[in-house]
Amino acid sequence: MNIEQIQKIYFLGIGGIGMSALARYFNHLGIEVYGYDKTKTQLTEELENEGMQIHYDENLSLIPKGLDWVVYTPAIPKDHIELMHFQKQNKIPISKRAQMLGLICKDKPTIAIAGSHGKTTITAMLAHVLKSGGLNPTAFIGGITANYKTNFVPGNGELFVVEADEYDRSFHQLFPNMAVVTAIDDDHLEIYGNKEGLIKSFEKFIGNIDRNGTLLIKHGLETNTECYPKLSLTYHLYDTQADYSVRDLMIKNNQYCYNTVENSTRFKEAETEKSLSLFLNIGGKHNVENTIPVIAIAKKMGLTNEQIQAGIASFEGIKRRFEYVWNEDDLIIIDDYAHHPQELKMLIESVQELYPNKKITIVFQPHLYSRTQNLAKEFAESLSLVEEVCLMEIYPAREKPIEGVSSDLIKQYLNNCDSYIYNKKNIVNLLKEKEIEVLVLVGAGDIGEIVLKIKEALIF
Repeated sequence: MNIEQIQKIYFLGIGGIGMSALARYFNHLGIEVYGYDKTKTQLTEELENEGMQIHYDENLSLIPKGLDWVVYTPAIPKDHIELMHFQKQNKIPISKRAQMLGLICKDKPTIAIAGSHGKTTITAMLAHVLKSGGLNPTAFIGGITANYKTNFVPGNGELFVVEADEYDRSFHQLFPNMAVVTAIDDDHLEIYGNKEGLIKSFEKFIGNIDRNGTLLIKHGLETNTECYPKLSLTYHLYDTQADYSVRDLMIKNNQYCYNTVENSTRFKEAETEKSLSLFLNIGGKHNVENTIPVIAIAKKMGLTNEQIQAGIASFEGIKRRFEYVWNEDDLIIIDDYAHHPQELKMLIESVQELYPNKKITIVFQPHLYSRTQNLAKEFAESLSLVEEVCLMEIYPAREKPIEGVSSDLIKQYLNNCDSYIYNKKNIVNLLKEKEIEVLVLVGAGDIGEIVLKIKEALIF
């Protein structure tokens, strides 16, 4: 059976951000969608409201009959009863999430966005710019877009924009025509072992790009250029050695104003540098950099400068990516998904740049025991940039506890800041007792579930 013949499909772990996008794709096609997830969430409730049938008990009797295909996420435990049931039978095709995404995009023009951070924002921004510019891409996004209120943007099925996840080597299932690589930072070392293994995995992904295709890669990344396609271009926020960079960056009324530049040292046909003036309405200097590959790809896809400018200016961002929860002079609350030290540093520097005269308080929930163990000092170095740090307990996600690894591992390396360790039960009341000017809530775990409670406690 091929995926065009699917009439009834089942998702194990349907509530994941990547899995739910796939489920929405098949639901959009009119296919019956069923699923299991461990916990009912706002996202799974939305899927149910869209017509999908989901259960929350690990129970073979709840699996629907007559399935044509099963998709599962690597986050599902290997000893999960339903997963083991499907793996033992030979009748129904079973695929990992990444394999199914690869099958959907197979033989179709595809733009894939990869990197340790920034990929969700770039994927969403590119999909929006192309769509607002008159193209009609189908997009799979690792976050909920503010413009479309979803992580799946339906299109005509003839052009795909997809987020390419490095976890579990998922992005090796993609063979794009165009791709972006934003960063290769130490992460997922429980899979890759070391930085060298991670770099080689990214090189394999780059090698999957059509040889006549296009690569946009952050300037200065350590990769073997022999795997690059014929057209490879670099970008950087400031470095003019890159093919694309930014100039004249300034902030006016919390809006970034700047010019992107195609440096004439690379584009020899230009007598002078080609520039494009832009306005960006979402926070974070790193998001200015994120616009650069979007602009380069949009130009290559035939959009005009005016269409690109309008698309960037109307992009509203991603839920939990520098998202303003409250924005008044006496109190500012920002929610962000950052879960790597480099992401955290860029986030903090952006907040400091926007609010140089205000006290900044960070609430950070570490994500994964292994990541905390490997990067505790680096997390502390980034967090030490602010005046006050409130650490929450580690969100384990798919992992079991590691002896000796807790949030205190980060706390012991913090310097020159007040620091505390809280949990989900006491954090709301404890934050009410503090004098807060700018509060930044950070993490990739379940911290997002208490954001509104914190907001209500602080503003009323």
